[in-house]
Amino acid sequence: MRPKITWKVATSLDGRIGTSTGESQWITGPESRTQGHRLRAAHDAVLVGVETVLADDPRLNTRLPEGETGPDPLRVILDSRLRTPSFARLAKTGTLILTTKDPMQIGTAEVVRVAGDAQGRPTVEAVLETLSARGVKSLMIEGGGRVAASFVTAGLVDAIEWFRAPILLGGDGRPGVAALALARLAHAPRYRRLAAEPMGDDLWERYERV
Repeated sequence: MRPKITWKVATSLDGRIGTSTGESQWITGPESRTQGHRLRAAHDAVLVGVETVLADDPRLNTRLPEGETGPDPLRVILDSRLRTPSFARLAKTGTLILTTKDPMQIGTAEVVRVAGDAQGRPTVEAVLETLSARGVKSLMIEGGGRVAASFVTAGLVDAIEWFRAPILLGGDGRPGVAALALARLAHAPRYRRLAAEPMGDDLWERYERV
């Protein structure tokens, strides 16, 4: 059985995850970021694409307020061409790098070759098969837009955790989800909103797939 997949995204009101130059830290406020860490602790693994690693050098661990505890998830990077630097904060034990190239050593991270698509990127099916074999039952996708689009297009995003900041970044900003190649509204993936809750100055929206 494949993992349950949640897409967690922090955007502006107009659905952008960064400016035209790629600046993205921090779009949402501290309350939203803390809740994001709670969501990490509730998932077996978190996944990002290599572009997120190169742009933000994230840690993807669980950092909670004093008095709260939670486990660190398995960190997963999709990196078809093995561009993750050995000095990246994710290049360490507890990180799994999935590639379509012959594996090479990147820090102390584990590097595994999986099947690729026509563009040479790891296929969604191969990613989920690899994670399922490692006992991952819940997966949270944290970035970026192209990775999110690949899972959405495959019809595999079961839930969305959307943190929306009260700012506008415009059409030249980086979109939260890349092109879905939809020709008709009837083909759009549909979700049901479960809740909408203020989170500091932001809005936290929760959705499930219909």
